[in-house]
Parts: sequence; C-alpha cells; structure tokens
Amino acid sequence: MPASTPRLFVGLCILQLLCLAAFAHPEISTTEDQTTVIVNDAPEQDVYVIGKSVIVKKQAKGVLAVGGDVTVEGRISGDVATIGGNIIQKDGAYIGGDVIVFGGAYRPESQDPLREPNKETVMFGVFEEELRNFGQNPSQIFSPSLSLGFLTQRLLLALLWFVISIVLTTIAPGAVSRAVARIHLRSLKVCALGGAALVLVSSLIVGGVVLLPNYISATLAFMGIMLLVVGYMFGRVSLQLSFGKYIQKHFLPEGSRSETLAVLLGVMVWTFLLSLPYVWLIGLFVIFAVGIGLIVTGWAPAKWQNV
Repeated sequence: MPASTPRLFVGLCILQLLCLAAFAHPEISTTEDQTTVIVNDAPEQDVYVIGKSVIVKKQAKGVLAVGGDVTVEGRISGDVATIGGNIIQKDGAYIGGDVIVFGGAYRPESQDPLREPNKETVMFGVFEEELRNFGQNPSQIFSPSLSLGFLTQRLLLALLWFVISIVLTTIAPGAVSRAVARIHLRSLKVCALGGAALVLVSSLIVGGVVLLPNYISATLAFMGIMLLVVGYMFGRVSLQLSFGKYIQKHFLPEGSRSETLAVLLGVMVWTFLLSLPYVWLIGLFVIFAVGIGLIVTGWAPAKWQNV
C-alpha cells in the first residue's frame, strides 16, 4: 500500500476524533437529521466537522468544516475555514481571524462585515461540487464513481498529458531517453531510491512545519513541493514513453513505430491505470517514486548509477 494511504487514514481518524470531542461539549449539538452542527456558547472550543454544516449561534474559538457550509450568526474569535462549502457571515456577526474557503465562497450579508483588521480572506472557488462530495463521503477518493463527467475529465487529462509529454520529449529528448533507459535497466533500484526519497521529503516537510520557524519551514516546504511536482511530471512522462515503447516493441510491426505513437499509447495506459479504483493509489506512488528516483540517479556520478 502506498505511503500516502496510511497517512490519509490517520489524518481522517484524528479529525473524526476531534469532531467527537467537539460534540461532547454541552454547548455543541447536532440536528435530528445529523446534517448540521449547532454551536451555542463555546468561546474556548475549536469545532472540526466532516460532512456536515456548522451554525455558530453565539460563540466559538474557531471552525473547520469539510464538505459543509459555515454560518456565523454570533462571534468567532479565531479562524474560519471550509473545504467544499461556503462561509456565510450574518449581519452583526463577528469573525476575529482569517477566512479560508476552498471550493466555495465567502458571503457576508453586510457590506461592511465585522472583521478584525489586517486578517486575510483566502478563496479558491474551484471544484465546488467535487470537494463537497468528497467531504461528505471521503471514501470515494479510493473508488471514484463512473460517470460521464468522470470520463470527460479523464479524456481531458489524457489530452493534457499527451501535450506535456510531446513538449518535454521535444525540448529535452536526451534527458527523457536516458530516463527511459534507466527505467528499463534498473527499474527496481530507481523506484526504491525514489520511494525512500519521497518518504524523506514528506517527513521533512511535515517536520519543518511542526518544529522549525515559519520562514525556514516555508522555504523547506516550497523546495520539497517543487521536487514532488517536478518528480511527478518527469516520472509520468518517462513512464508513459517507456510503456509506449514496450507496447510498440512487442505488439506492433516495426514499420508502424514512432515516438508520437509511443507517447499516445503510454498516455492511454497510464490514464486508464490512474482511473481504476484503489489501483490509482499504487500508480500514483509509483509515478512519484520513479520520478524522484530518476532525478536522484540523474545527479549521481556515472559509476554510481551503474552499480
């Protein structure tokens, strides 16, 4: 199982425990239909909710809702955040911290809402329905439902990766060819080194955020994320071309082989694998591991690469 899977389960379990702890507060309750959490007077309580909306009647310290709206009728001294929902600030309500919205909108009813000066409002109004559905049913990330929208998204992603692969193989043909050769000759070594580096980089990012000063942790996180992004892109392009060439070599006559056809075949194979329930998690880990492994071995001396 990929390393990211247990971390996701642990994170969801911790968040669920926090939700249970929040609901144990006498001033916090849920409606009869179990869709909304009502917060009355809990000025020292942070409220974390998955798959439900939150209404703050009087006071709360902070609120995070995943897959639901946050309606502020009273006072929140800290931050308010939602993923896949909206933050609605009623007339006369107060928010003392930042407002963060992913997949929704911040909707104050007053033209001059009561906010603490110099606090941020961050909004990313994309994938609203997808994020809300994920928040209400987190297990769907492992087994996406087959629908027309899902198929359309897969086709668009395949087209995007075909273009990216063609561009990368055109501007850096030598680097891609050497990467494909290393995959064919030393795939286990590349994947093992990349997997170890992936775990190390992820640990450094998390550890830096927890233990180091903000400016150092931000720099470390930026460098780690850039490595992951570059590794994913380079790994996926290299794997797509490698698989495409393998298919051409074993199933197509020599006269019909080409670099473009190899890229197209590889894109189709990997798009299909990354669309399969549960299998896509393994495929995602392999892409990250191979991509980072190719970067690590590409920097190493030639003698070390041949060990």
